[in-house]
Amino acid sequence: MSEEAEELPESGILETNTASDERSWFVVHCYSGYENKVRHSIEQRIETMDMQDKIFDVVVPTEEEIEIKDGKRRTVERRVFPGYILVEMLMSEDSWYVVRNTPGVTGFVGMGNEPTPLRPDEVAKIMNRMEAEAPKVKFDFQVGEKVRIGTGPFADFIGTVAEIDADRAKVRVMVSFFGRETPVELDFLHVEKV
Repeated sequence: MSEEAEELPESGILETNTASDERSWFVVHCYSGYENKVRHSIEQRIETMDMQDKIFDVVVPTEEEIEIKDGKRRTVERRVFPGYILVEMLMSEDSWYVVRNTPGVTGFVGMGNEPTPLRPDEVAKIMNRMEAEAPKVKFDFQVGEKVRIGTGPFADFIGTVAEIDADRAKVRVMVSFFGRETPVELDFLHVEKV
């Protein structure tokens, strides 16, 4: 038995079939809002407890989102799974102990006391979502709501949202013009909720 294994207490939690010689990604539950702090703590514990050969990566899944408020566009990083982080590791008593006993961690996701690794296709889907080039646009209006147009030839007109195209960040607004409802397609930035 290695010296590091002697330093770490035996928890007896893991079943023998959970320990693995294969790298896998596991979902770790932590306090919501503390994901980055927990990631940093796990990374520090990996260093101080010399676990680089068993715990390889710690990821807080995030994606960029464009938030539009008061006509101003702002890019923010949003957590995809609040309260959860991903850890790539070889599951063993030692690595389980290091992660599980990190401040802010409430446990591994799995059945009972047995952490369940993510399937490779699940990991790929999460990582691809994080690497997506175009950030999602977040807006604060819905179909049927009244909005005010901020710029262009219809500036200060009030209309009703008829259609929202989040992929293109466009909104179709029905504006009353010369007594007729006229559809006007605008960028999210050019309208604000009334």
